[in-house]
Amino acid sequence: MTGLEFALALAAAFLLVLILGLRYLSIAAKRHTQQGPSHPAHRAEQHAQDSTSEDSDSSGTAVAAATQRARHEVEALRASVEVEVDALRRAARTEAEATRASAESTRKDAEAARARAEAAADELLSDARRRSEREHQALQAQLEAREQSLQARQLEVERQSDANRQAAERLAVDAIELERANAAVTERAAELASAETESQLARAAEAVAQEAALARIAGLTVEEAKAELLTAVEASARRDAATLVRTIENEARAEANERAKAIVVDAVQRVASEQTSETVVSVLHLPSDEMKGRIIGREGRNIRAFESVTGVNVIIDDTPEAVLLSCFDPVRREIGRIALEKLVLDGRIHPHRIEEVYEIARTEVDALCLRAAHDALAEVGITDLDPRLVPTLGRLKYRTSYGQNVLGHLIETAHIAGLMAAELGIEPALVKRSAFLHDIGKALTHEVEGSHALVGAELLRKYGESEAVAHAVEAHHNEVQPRTVEAVLTQAADTCSAARPGARRESLETYVKRLERIEEIAGAKPGVEKVFAMQSGREVRVMVQPNEVDDLAAGVIAREVAKQIEDELTYPGQIRVTVVRELRSTEIAH
Repeated sequence: MTGLEFALALAAAFLLVLILGLRYLSIAAKRHTQQGPSHPAHRAEQHAQDSTSEDSDSSGTAVAAATQRARHEVEALRASVEVEVDALRRAARTEAEATRASAESTRKDAEAARARAEAAADELLSDARRRSEREHQALQAQLEAREQSLQARQLEVERQSDANRQAAERLAVDAIELERANAAVTERAAELASAETESQLARAAEAVAQEAALARIAGLTVEEAKAELLTAVEASARRDAATLVRTIENEARAEANERAKAIVVDAVQRVASEQTSETVVSVLHLPSDEMKGRIIGREGRNIRAFESVTGVNVIIDDTPEAVLLSCFDPVRREIGRIALEKLVLDGRIHPHRIEEVYEIARTEVDALCLRAAHDALAEVGITDLDPRLVPTLGRLKYRTSYGQNVLGHLIETAHIAGLMAAELGIEPALVKRSAFLHDIGKALTHEVEGSHALVGAELLRKYGESEAVAHAVEAHHNEVQPRTVEAVLTQAADTCSAARPGARRESLETYVKRLERIEEIAGAKPGVEKVFAMQSGREVRVMVQPNEVDDLAAGVIAREVAKQIEDELTYPGQIRVTVVRELRSTEIAH
């Protein structure tokens, strides 16, 4: 409640009290003047009136005086009330003016606050406007940059299109030139065949004359002379045929093999992956030789429990501070290695602890296999492989083939196949998938009977892989005849990955047998003096006797040796056959 409202309420209360007082006095006066005969005062007054009229006149005068005094008192009271009301009114007015001044001050403060708020709003609006202008300029700059990038990309696409068109024109010109070269080769072969026919007719006529001369001079029979003549003609024909074959082969190789060599070399060079040689034995280093006794345990109970639980043989010999773990299952060998390493670090080695650590190590190896499988899938870009195949794929992390890690071989093969498919204009996704999964059956070959190609194909069909991928897997070792381009490219990529230098290691016995057989094949040819197998069997040097073998016969020997090696032997990569014919003439000056 404000001061003005309080003053007004107080004034109203005083007025109410005044009105009530006046009313009370008026009622009392009326009651005094209008009393009946029964009232004692009335009876006294009547008695007084009866006694004397003078007393009545004096009583009336007294009542009038009392009424007059009461009226004067009421008027005085009214005047005092009015004075108080005026004072209250002036106080209320003063309070109202003070309230009005406070309200005016509040209004001014409100107006100032509103002015400040409007100024702040204007400042925020200007900041927002400037920010929006900056963002607009940034967006405009990004748009211009993107337009420039798009224009540059369009120009690049146009240049690439022009380059492709020019390459297509060059290929068309090369094809025309190749057709012309083939026609020239065909014409040359026809000319050589015609010349050969004429030469044969001339040699036949000459042979008839020689036959008569030989029969007359040497005393030979016709059959003997004919046999000798046929031998000479055969040698001459072989020389001519070798010359023709060598010419045609050189021309055809220069034109036909250039593209294939470029594709294979480019694919192999662009995939530069490392390979590590792994065996069936793992070495675990110990902190001291005393740990060997703790591994063996009392009466050998610890080592027997370890071998029984893990399936890994522990070999403890005189090697200082080291033990060997041997197992043909690489996953079990890795589990055993991790388990024994944890036991050595923990120091508590007993049968119950061995079982606990084995379970921990197996869980850890399973996690490592899954991680390796996911990393390999991410590296080759395959995202939709069935999750049930992932653990099987991860087990190949610990599987080797001729010292080459199988999972690394799969990644390398997928990259090579993808590059070859891209060079040939084929969609690389399916080819890379086929190449990446082609050796997945090696994870199951010790559990399921059959070759890894057929086992892998059946596994892929079981888990919903496409028939094209399954066929490429089962055909990559020609156990099933390849029928698709993907299968052929999978074979080629597998061969490139396995045959590159340093990729695989073979057993010493197989290596020695292959070298011996190469030397036997080359040494069995007539006129061969010495044979040298060089560069780990990738090159063969054949030394021939110059008096028995001429230049053309040397080419024939090289081709025959290479063909026989291809038919009889299995080897990684290629083998170069070089025939060396050297004639030395020495004289001594005295």
